[in-house]
Amino acid sequence: MVETTGGFTSAGLELEAETLVLPSLSITDAIELGEIAVNFARDRALPIAIEVRLKEWTVFHVSLPGATPENDWWMGRKAAVVMATGNSSIYERVLAEEQGIDWYAAKGLSEETHAIHGGGLALHVVGLGFAGILLISGMPQVDDHLFGVEVIAEFLARKGELQ
Repeated sequence: MVETTGGFTSAGLELEAETLVLPSLSITDAIELGEIAVNFARDRALPIAIEVRLKEWTVFHVSLPGATPENDWWMGRKAAVVMATGNSSIYERVLAEEQGIDWYAAKGLSEETHAIHGGGLALHVVGLGFAGILLISGMPQVDDHLFGVEVIAEFLARKGELQ
């Protein structure tokens, strides 16, 4: 078995994405996702930036104390991966690791504009598919991803969609 970032497998990340499908993704929903992330991050004093997009449209953005302008650059590059593939940025990284390929060369995309690092989570909606992106930046990439998963799970729990 190939060693992958965070010990993740592409199959496990696919299952995770299937579990985290949203019932809807309106502007109000996007703001709620962002607010959940901000509240969790403030409670833990995390030095992160948070963004929620409806595809390419940024509808929520907060930089908490300790975040830097570089976090915005990272979020933009992670978002470019999600927009190009419809998958989480960590999924693309882990899949490339499993396949033993250079993701950037295989996709014909630049590392300057795309980052296969954790923290870019595709937001899929029932019956619609890919509809938006939750972006987290400021922690190690596995932590960025896991924090995003926690935020989406909390959002779904509040909607009665996840126990």
